[in-house]
Amino acid sequence: MSGLLRNKAILITGAAAGIGRATALLAVQEGARVLVSDIEEAGLASLVREIEAIGGVVEARLVEVGTAEAAKALVDSTQAAFGSIDGAFNNAGISGPMVPLLEYPDVQYERVHRVNLDAVWHGMKAQVQVMMKLGAGAIVNTASVGGLVGRAGISAYVSSKHAIIGLTKTAALEYGSHNIRINAICPGVIRTRMNLQFAHGDQALEDQMAKMQPIGRWGYAEEVAECAVWLLSDRASLVHGHALVADGGFTAA
Repeated sequence: MSGLLRNKAILITGAAAGIGRATALLAVQEGARVLVSDIEEAGLASLVREIEAIGGVVEARLVEVGTAEAAKALVDSTQAAFGSIDGAFNNAGISGPMVPLLEYPDVQYERVHRVNLDAVWHGMKAQVQVMMKLGAGAIVNTASVGGLVGRAGISAYVSSKHAIIGLTKTAALEYGSHNIRINAICPGVIRTRMNLQFAHGDQALEDQMAKMQPIGRWGYAEEVAECAVWLLSDRASLVHGHALVADGGFTAA
């Protein structure tokens, strides 16, 4: 790819690590100016240094997503910094505990949905409102293969990701006529800190997780970033209301 996001102003949440970080770096390499947000100060500062070292244009905000106020603040900050908001990658997410439904704490269920789903809900409302005035825009929401299939022990995570896909498709139907493309990505078993927490450093379990994908290996954040950046670009002009699966064949069976 070359210059896919040249001069575009892109907002990215959950950018301190994993898929968000990889997407921010690739977006800058493809010509974007990025506003990155997270609650992890050290990771966010490290990302800013890395972007500036390659000559990229970046702004950073320490923000906990999940509220209308946070969503509006991020959109306002992106406009203030760059004069526009051409794209948004609603990527912030957490996994929550791994326990059966009857043992799942309500407070953890609510937190998972606030970070994973409410942040997308409020984020899109703030983003679409501004993009309608600008006459165009592209939004990508991070769902998961957990939004397409069930998985025992992570009911809050799975339900939040299913909801993201439904919300993405519905918003796409409502705002496609305003030249705003809205899509989701569904990563599989990706080698990120969040997924590695499931393995607890157990190499045998890591190997077992790799085999869940027919390609026989974990995916990498950089591979998912390629999908996100393409969906944010004008090259994906006909892709709308789609949940793009990047899972090494996990859901093919």
